[in-house]
Amino acid sequence: MLRRDFFARSVHEVAPDLIGVTLLVDGVGGRIVEVEAYDQEDPASHAYRGRTPRNEAMFGPPGHAYVYRSYGIHWCLNLVCGAEGVPEAVLIRALEPTAGLDEQRRRRGVENERALCSGPGKLCQALGIAREYDGLPLDRPPFRLDERRKAPEIVTGPRIGITRATELSWRYMEANSPLLSRTAPRAARRS
Repeated sequence: MLRRDFFARSVHEVAPDLIGVTLLVDGVGGRIVEVEAYDQEDPASHAYRGRTPRNEAMFGPPGHAYVYRSYGIHWCLNLVCGAEGVPEAVLIRALEPTAGLDEQRRRRGVENERALCSGPGKLCQALGIAREYDGLPLDRPPFRLDERRKAPEIVTGPRIGITRATELSWRYMEANSPLLSRTAPRAARRS
């Protein structure tokens, strides 16, 4: 099981190391297949302009959840990294569903495995994540993060759904996964 000290590193080290890790929330979840990194120097980061009540959890301590609502519709889960007071987080974009599939299908109202967790809003709905999870430690219930069994092949590419810092290849994906939120770009780099 991953402990908080796993996250006490640069978001750029943690993000690729999360690909293949199993994320469970009250026993429901799956293998992480896609993430995006956001750091304190990043104009696309929620914390770029400073601390607010909305982004408070992003400032640490590391190893906690940062949950926010995107476009007033979907919840999104981020895992806080780095040093306390320095806002860095990894957005969890997609999972390969492996645990609690019946519950995920019920919550999402879909049968297709591909549609369960192939996007940050979808996976939060499937795992039952909402605002009350903001700031919770990742190494205690309801969360559980289990180490990956082997390092998968990882590709990188530009992040999705942002208008600033679009040139940065801070989206990390399991190569050839059919469960990504969006297919990897043709020019994706191998890590």
